[in-house]
Amino acid sequence: MKFKTSWKNQLWPLRVMRFWLGVTWIYAGWDKASDPGFLTSGSTTFIGTQLSAYAQNSPIDFLLNKSLEHATQIGIFVMLAEFAIGFATLIWIAPTWAAFGGFAMSITLWLASSWNVQPYFFASDLAYAVLWLSYFLFLFGSRRKSNLAIDRRGFIRISSVAALAIAGAGIGKLFPKEKKAAVAAGPIKIIKVSDFAIGKTHNFTSKSGTPAVLFKTKTGVYAYSAVCTHEGCTVAYNSASKNLQCGCHGAVFDPENGGKALTGPTNKPLPKVKVAVEGAWIVEA
Repeated sequence: MKFKTSWKNQLWPLRVMRFWLGVTWIYAGWDKASDPGFLTSGSTTFIGTQLSAYAQNSPIDFLLNKSLEHATQIGIFVMLAEFAIGFATLIWIAPTWAAFGGFAMSITLWLASSWNVQPYFFASDLAYAVLWLSYFLFLFGSRRKSNLAIDRRGFIRISSVAALAIAGAGIGKLFPKEKKAAVAAGPIKIIKVSDFAIGKTHNFTSKSGTPAVLFKTKTGVYAYSAVCTHEGCTVAYNSASKNLQCGCHGAVFDPENGGKALTGPTNKPLPKVKVAVEGAWIVEA
């Protein structure tokens, strides 16, 4: 049986690497599958919300912004891919290409979410990319033929990985994890009052790491999340219409009426962000 012989024939260092990578990727898929908010628009853990936050400081922001239009589909793909790569690695089905898939995912995550981590060795995505690349190069250099032979046995083996990935995602939905209570934090400075004129808007990143937009009127200040409640794209203020508009699917929100959705494929208002004036600064409370 290839599963048993594959473990038996590998050196212990490779067994440790293989076990760690396979289990970690399965857990990553499970973490997403068991998160009720991962595919729920408007949730703080929604994949679209995460992509919006990543795009603020990522060198591939142009790709992330384009992907927001299909955030839910991308979330499903990533979740199933993590399950598939993890299972394929552990049970030795197309292990070389599973390792390459793990490397590609790690590099993408590094560029998207942990590019600015300093010093660089604190970025776990980069460390995983090196592990997957090392494992891939070893397997690629030592293989005699492709593990993706298109025959009856090969088809069944590949199909079994897909079935395990789908099953893992389905079981994860049956056991949703509990939401963690938000950690209290003190006020965060956004902009000086003297630098922010009445009638203007100011884009900033909220405590949750998502984009937000600040407004100032004669009566005070208020702010909303800039993450569209449809598919997680980032909304922008249109000074002509005085509305917040989503460039992906055309949703329009009224900032003067509680962020209410006026038109578009959603009827959910934009979430409010608590802000206040403290001394010389406007802060997020």
